[in-house]
Amino acid sequence: MAQVEKKDQDSRSDIQYPLNSTGSHYIKATFLNQTWLRLNENNPGTTVLEDPANNTFDIGLRRTRVQLYGQLTDRVFFYTQFGMNNFNKMSGYPDGNRKVQPFFHDAVGEYEAYRKGDSFVRFGGGLTVVNGLSRFTQASVGTIMTMDVPVFAQATVEQTDQFDRKLSVYSRGQIGPLNYRLAVTDPFPIESNGKVAPGITSHSVYAQKNHKKQFQGLLIYNFLDTESLTTPGYMTGTYLGKRRVLNLEAGFITQKNATWRTVASDTVYNNLTLLSVAAFADMPFNRATGTAISAYLGYFYTDYGKGYLRYNGIMNPASGTQRPIAGVSGTQGNAFPMFGTGQVVYAQVGYKLKDDLLGEQGTLMPYASLQYADYERIHGGMDVFNVGINWLVKGHGSKFSLNYESRPTYVNDRDPNYLKRNGRKGSWVLQYQISI
Repeated sequence: MAQVEKKDQDSRSDIQYPLNSTGSHYIKATFLNQTWLRLNENNPGTTVLEDPANNTFDIGLRRTRVQLYGQLTDRVFFYTQFGMNNFNKMSGYPDGNRKVQPFFHDAVGEYEAYRKGDSFVRFGGGLTVVNGLSRFTQASVGTIMTMDVPVFAQATVEQTDQFDRKLSVYSRGQIGPLNYRLAVTDPFPIESNGKVAPGITSHSVYAQKNHKKQFQGLLIYNFLDTESLTTPGYMTGTYLGKRRVLNLEAGFITQKNATWRTVASDTVYNNLTLLSVAAFADMPFNRATGTAISAYLGYFYTDYGKGYLRYNGIMNPASGTQRPIAGVSGTQGNAFPMFGTGQVVYAQVGYKLKDDLLGEQGTLMPYASLQYADYERIHGGMDVFNVGINWLVKGHGSKFSLNYESRPTYVNDRDPNYLKRNGRKGSWVLQYQISI
């Protein structure tokens, strides 16, 4: 979640307390809640609370967040975010505690070392979403156009980070048309993510020894308007036609000895190397009517080590499976092979219809997205597509979204080290978002 500057807001009220007469020093609070109603076609063999289930209907909180941040002096800024994610009836099952959900997502202090016009250089540190790789690795979830972010871009999420946040020291800034962020991160050990760490096999998994620092960077060239950069890291999903943004970006994340595997009887360490290049456009189509377009196209090179493949299901409605797939885990419910060593192309496009299309009830913004992955261990590739529509009652402040996702399902190939497709499943989600 991230703040959008006042001139980009949809006439919403701020919860803000000035610290000086001009209001340039302030403390501000925000709130976000995303409620999901979902009907899911489950992957073959899925069980829910040990009962077979071909379909599930569930209600959950995808995200609930509170931010408190402020400009304390001309140079000193702080930012905190507290909340929870993926809270549904499966939270804490079977041996956890559903009450232990909220946590600090961010706790950051920043110092601005340089400012001249719109150019600036800042240094900061703490628990932060300031990342490399791509804009969607640090997305402002309160302003995204699609139902959800492309989570594969949050490449280490809940493995060696805390829901995409990391303990880092960093510098970020804007130098003319170039926006940058560079970070040195101290990754969390895989053993502390709340799950049993995977045992070492011939397929790469996160290493449990010989930890090294992680290095990250993202460069964005702004051809038109520069973007709002108040809060550390967070990149706006769509400005709904309030800005003219056309960017090219390139990013990376690297870490030595991040994963390991066995070769014969030896343990072999692998370096983590993640690279991306992308283009992003978000601008008015017709200023008079308020129509706008938003589009993104990105290429990702994802090397986690030979044979790495990870299934993931967002707020998974299921608890187990009667048809396990050798070499991977967590294949139940709505999960699919989201992360892997290989290559990914991701694209999304949306069109905001004219302002006040529905009178006092706002307007509509249909969209579509596609993730195509060519992972080492999947024969024939992997494609997930989404189509949906946003009902923008009050911009991002009050928004309904209806989304359909289609994903492939897999079984082991003749060679059990590889997976092959054996069908597709779908999921309908209705979301209501409130953002203050």
